[in-house]
Amino acid sequence: MTFSIAIIGAGPAGYYTAEAALKHWGGAAHVDIIDRLPTPYGLIRAGVAPDHQSIKAVTKRYEATSLGEGVRFVGNVNLGADVSIDELLGLYDAVVLSVGAPHDKPLGIPGDDLPGVWGSAAFVGWYNGHPDFAGLDIDLSHHGAAIIGNGNVAIDCARILAKTPAELAISDIAGHAHHQLEGSGVRDVHIVGRRGPHQASFTTKEMGELGHLERAQPLVRAPDLPPLEADAALDPGLRKTVTHLRSFAATPRGDKPITIHFEFFRRPVAVEGNGKAERLIVETTRLEDGVAVGTGELHAIPCGLVIACIGYRTATIAGVPYDTGRGRFASDDTGRIFPGLYASGWARRGPSGTIGTNRPDGFSVVDAIVADTGGAGKGGAGPAGLDALLEGRGVRVTHFAHWQGIDAAEVARARPGAPREKIVSVAEMLGLIG
Repeated sequence: MTFSIAIIGAGPAGYYTAEAALKHWGGAAHVDIIDRLPTPYGLIRAGVAPDHQSIKAVTKRYEATSLGEGVRFVGNVNLGADVSIDELLGLYDAVVLSVGAPHDKPLGIPGDDLPGVWGSAAFVGWYNGHPDFAGLDIDLSHHGAAIIGNGNVAIDCARILAKTPAELAISDIAGHAHHQLEGSGVRDVHIVGRRGPHQASFTTKEMGELGHLERAQPLVRAPDLPPLEADAALDPGLRKTVTHLRSFAATPRGDKPITIHFEFFRRPVAVEGNGKAERLIVETTRLEDGVAVGTGELHAIPCGLVIACIGYRTATIAGVPYDTGRGRFASDDTGRIFPGLYASGWARRGPSGTIGTNRPDGFSVVDAIVADTGGAGKGGAGPAGLDALLEGRGVRVTHFAHWQGIDAAEVARARPGAPREKIVSVAEMLGLIG
C-alpha cells in the first residue's frame, strides 16, 4: 500500500522533508508539498536577500525534488480556509507542518505601533516582493533609519538601504522597492544591539560585505570593542567578524554619503514622534555576567524608519499544540507533535540555524513517522482525496508546471543584468497561468 504524506509549506524545511521521504520510500510514497502561495521555495524566494543570488541556487535541488516520482507541489491552498488539519489527517498517513515562523515578534515598547515601525518579516517581504507585503507604504524620506537586532537580517536590511541603485539593479529585488530606494533620503543607518561585539550574531561574509559598499561606510565606536586579547576566546567565525568590526573602527571617516552606525550597548526603550516614528529612544547598557543591564543613560536616534529584527513566531493552528514561550509548535526532539502530525524546520525548533540546518530536521521527522507507522500506509484517500475536496470547494490549485510558467515570465521581464522581475500579485500569477 502506498504511503502518503502531506507537507505544509514549500520552503527549505518542506523540501528537505520531502527529500528525506523520497530517500526512504522511493517511488512507493505520494508526497504533496502544499503551500498557500502559488509559488514554491518560501524564504529562499521571499526571505534571502535579493543580492545574495548564490544562496538562492539551492532551489535547483528543490526543483529536482519537485520533479521526483510521487512528489507534487500543490500551491494556492490555504490551510484553515481551504482545508483543515483534521481533514488532512484523515486523508494522509502523515502530515508535516513546515510552515516556518512568518510573524515578527513585537518590539513591546511604547510607540512600537507608530507608522514607520516595521518588523523585519514585513520589510524584507516588501523588498523581496512577497505578495503579503508588496503593497506596504515604506517611508524612506527621513535621513535616519534604526534597525534593531544584531544578526544577519539586520545586516541585510542595512545593506539594502545603503546600496546604490546600480548595485541593486543586478539583484532580484522587487521593482517597486528598487524604484523607491532610488529616491531614498536615508543617509544614516543605525544598527542597534543591547550587547556588544562579542555577543553579536553577525557572520563573517555579511559583515565583510559592508566594507565594500560604493556609497556607505560602516562606523564602530572604538570604546565599544573589548580588549584585543579577549578575541582569543572567541570561536573562529566570530573572531573574524569582530576583526571586521575592529577594521571599521580604525578606518578614518571618509566622504561617502551614507553611514552605517553600529550602536552597541543600546537598549530600545521607546519610539517617539508626532503621529509617526521620528526618533528611537535607547538606553545605554553594560554587561553583567553576559546580561545587558540598563545604566539609566538615555539617547535619541533620529529616524523615520524603525525595523525590528528581533525574531519570529510560528502562527498558531486550531487544534495543534503550541509552545507560546518559544513561538513554535509543541513537538518532541524528533518533530513529533503526536503520532500522525509532525513539524520540521522553524516550526519545530524556532527561528534558528541556516538553510541547511533544515535538512537533518527532515530526516528526523521521517524517522519519527516510520517509527510510528512502520512505514506502512493506512489506506487513506491521499492526494486524490485532497484533489476532490479542493475541487468541490472551488479552490484554484497550482502545480509545479504552473510555477515553471511563472518563473519563465519573471525571467523574461527582468531589467538588464537582473535574474528576474518578480510578479508580486497572486491575482496576476493566476491570470498568467490561465
